[in-house]
Amino acid sequence: MNGAESVERVAVQVDRLCWAGVLLGLAFTMTNVQQFAANGARSWSLPWCTAWLLDPMVSVVLLSILRAEQVTARHGVRTGRWVRAAKWFTLTATYVMNTWEAFTAGSPAGVVLHSVPPLVVFVAAEAVTDLRDKLGAAQSAAAVSAGRPSAPGPERCLSVPEPGASADRGQPRPATIGLMPATSAATSPAADGPKKPASDQGVSAGAASGRRRRTSFAEYLALARKVRTPEVTVSPAWVREVTGCSRGLSSRLAAALDADDGGER
Repeated sequence: MNGAESVERVAVQVDRLCWAGVLLGLAFTMTNVQQFAANGARSWSLPWCTAWLLDPMVSVVLLSILRAEQVTARHGVRTGRWVRAAKWFTLTATYVMNTWEAFTAGSPAGVVLHSVPPLVVFVAAEAVTDLRDKLGAAQSAAAVSAGRPSAPGPERCLSVPEPGASADRGQPRPATIGLMPATSAATSPAADGPKKPASDQGVSAGAASGRRRRTSFAEYLALARKVRTPEVTVSPAWVREVTGCSRGLSSRLAAALDADDGGER
């Protein structure tokens, strides 16, 4: 496992732990908000039952905003003022409803007890987005520190004939899979003897159509450069999303894109 992949695994673990803390904090505040909304109503009466709906209503809106901010921050997109206003309004409403009875009763211990869960949700809501952004930058830095990706070497691919080449009437030779050197040995007269007609030098177009040529590093890199925009924050996750490459190759591609930025500066 290289450095970039280990950072990505840590990012997933941090993300899950932060979300677990947020959910536990909101669950703890549910009973306090219910007591605030019930306002002394008789147990199992209609006002007492409907009071349980207040905290989930606020929490669902808050969680949807936090989840959306997490995705937008991952791709380097900033949200508007209304999004932040809605997030802080729901957080403030949760805090006030949790600590109102403690403040009116003049109980410092109650204020501290009921302030801790909402404040943890406050700081976790801000930290989970910033942590994801910084861990993405650390993942790219780890890929760069491992060294600039070397030029792609010979690719393992299929030897496919020219589109215009016709199929041999006899038994076609199977497509060979192997390393393709810069100079093919098939051009050596000593290796193949007399030059054969074009119909004998490859497989038929029908036999080759069922096989796919493997995409090279340079082709993935060209595709990522083409779809990249200035506001995008490059990360292995973004590279995998736009190119469909493997997890191991995405770190090299992200490092190459970061190296392009360094060269431009």
